[in-house]
Amino acid sequence: MRKNYNYNLIFGCCITAFMAVVIIIGFFYTPYSPSAINAADKLNTPSISHILGTDNFGRDIFSRILEGAGTTMTIAAATVLFGIVVGSTIGAITGYFGGIFDEVLMRICDVITVFPSILLALVLISIIGPGKYNIIIALGILFVPSYAKVVRTEFARQKELDYVRSAKLMGVGHFRIMFVHILPNIKTVLFSSIAIGFNNAVLAEASMSYLSIGVQAPDASLGRMLSESQSYFFSAPWYALSVGGTIILLILGFSLISEGLGDRGRA
Repeated sequence: MRKNYNYNLIFGCCITAFMAVVIIIGFFYTPYSPSAINAADKLNTPSISHILGTDNFGRDIFSRILEGAGTTMTIAAATVLFGIVVGSTIGAITGYFGGIFDEVLMRICDVITVFPSILLALVLISIIGPGKYNIIIALGILFVPSYAKVVRTEFARQKELDYVRSAKLMGVGHFRIMFVHILPNIKTVLFSSIAIGFNNAVLAEASMSYLSIGVQAPDASLGRMLSESQSYFFSAPWYALSVGGTIILLILGFSLISEGLGDRGRA
């Protein structure tokens, strides 16, 4: 019998694993100091000494991409963790118990999701100020409703199934049913949502840093680097292409994983 391979999941995991290894290396080692300015090496083309060239301040682009990708992924991971913990807890409680508590929280989530997420993030950042930790707080709040709705829908469906009814008849406690019996059965949907969340968090962080309201100098950020490279696209195209390519690879990896998990769930 011919085996059907989930190529989306395989390629997505390979791309993400490769980027993860590169980012982890960047936490401990970069060829040059990402913030070291050298006017004599301004906008140098890619070479053996600078494999991706240098930027408008003579800084090594590869070293800055390593630091910037690490910053972006740290923010994305913290954002998704915040959203999944808070959102899943809300979704599990409302989906399992229902009632007025469910109605009130879901209406609040609906109000938040009505507004474009990036626009709402910009409003929150303008209130609490730019910076790495403020981005995590702002994006984390915006991610809570999406996870809450996904988990609520799954819990409301699962609680009507026979295995949950049997557990209730045996006297199993509600919270044990929720987090020991139901939660493992929605892991595929949850993992797919987490992959989408990483994708959206990378895009959101890059967008805000591109607009100069995200990660602030001297810290490197992919979005901020992309904004800086725009003015030198024709004179130093390697700058924008290398940064843009890094963002594309990060997003592509998580997108393929999400697609692969979705295909696996439908199989």
